[in-house]
Amino acid sequence: MTIAGVVVAATSDWRNGIRIISGVLGFAAVLRLALPEKDAGMLAVRHRFLDVAILLALGITLFVLAQTIPDQPV
Repeated sequence: MTIAGVVVAATSDWRNGIRIISGVLGFAAVLRLALPEKDAGMLAVRHRFLDVAILLALGITLFVLAQTIPDQPV
């Protein structure tokens, strides 16, 4: 799903691509919180709450940056 965000960012509106990526990070945080350790797979890197905090922080930061960076003149 992150690849879809990268493709959208590269081919059309970069803000929408970054929003997709931030949504995927938020979804991964919810999955990491909900799934048991044995089913988390590659999402289980560290302790559960640290993983969730990192994924949410990255997702929120990307979303806020995409919203607040002003358009540049061409």
